[in-house]
Amino acid sequence: MSEAQAELVLDARNGVGESPVWDAAEQALYWVDIPARRLCRWSVADAALTEWLAPEMLACIGRLGAKDWIAGAESGVFRLSPQAGGEPGFDRLASVTHAQAGMRFNDGRCDRQGRFLAGTMQMNMAAGARVGSIYSYQGNGLKVLLEGFITPNGMAFSPDGRTMYLSDSHPSVQSVWAFDYDTQTGIPSNRRLFIDMNPLPGRPDGAAVDADGCYWICGNDAGLIHRFTPAGKLDRSLAVPVKKPAMCAFGGAGLDTLFVTSIRPEGVDLSDQPLAGGVFALRPGVRGLPEAACLY
Repeated sequence: MSEAQAELVLDARNGVGESPVWDAAEQALYWVDIPARRLCRWSVADAALTEWLAPEMLACIGRLGAKDWIAGAESGVFRLSPQAGGEPGFDRLASVTHAQAGMRFNDGRCDRQGRFLAGTMQMNMAAGARVGSIYSYQGNGLKVLLEGFITPNGMAFSPDGRTMYLSDSHPSVQSVWAFDYDTQTGIPSNRRLFIDMNPLPGRPDGAAVDADGCYWICGNDAGLIHRFTPAGKLDRSLAVPVKKPAMCAFGGAGLDTLFVTSIRPEGVDLSDQPLAGGVFALRPGVRGLPEAACLY
């Protein structure tokens, strides 16, 4: 284990804190709390938290222009326009036809060329239904890229954008795959196993890639953030003081801080993890990459 210590940024108590994105211009971290239907913003300058309530659950976000966000929600992809002191604008960009009732978007992000990619899942994870798909949005509706997932997660791209990573965090799968990614067409191909997480601590959740091309993924249920080399070798593991880290993202003035959102499960004893649902920061000794914005 690394000696890097996790620091509490915010005792957010998020039900499911997901999709952290660093905004360099604002020097602020944005993320969502899925069940609370909230977009959250934490500013470095004054450590202030701002929240906006959306009409439906938000699961993943990406920058869209200087002030707006693109969001994968329950019924489709939306333009989210935060307003000072009020509810955000929420304009539908594309609807999704789910395979069955009770589904929503889950993990997603922009590729390095500005396309918005996101996966869907059945909210009743216990059903184990392989009905999740990966969609791409390029301004003209949603295009299905991949199918057959239970809980698609861990989407990230190599520094050159030519490798796409994707996981399925369901307990029956716990795998991360790598794909060749055509940067011209946005089509993934040549799917291969990158990491088998079954023998490792934690289920594969949200992820990020650093400037060295290494893949960082949250080990949900284990309170760990794992770093894997581009060859799929476990390089190090950093601990956070909660059991369910959900997703990580590089930020800070030098992109050398790894922010981690987490989950605060309902109906369980939290005496051994009172900070569950918080946002944490680590200094792993490496730098991240600027997050691409949606160009459509």
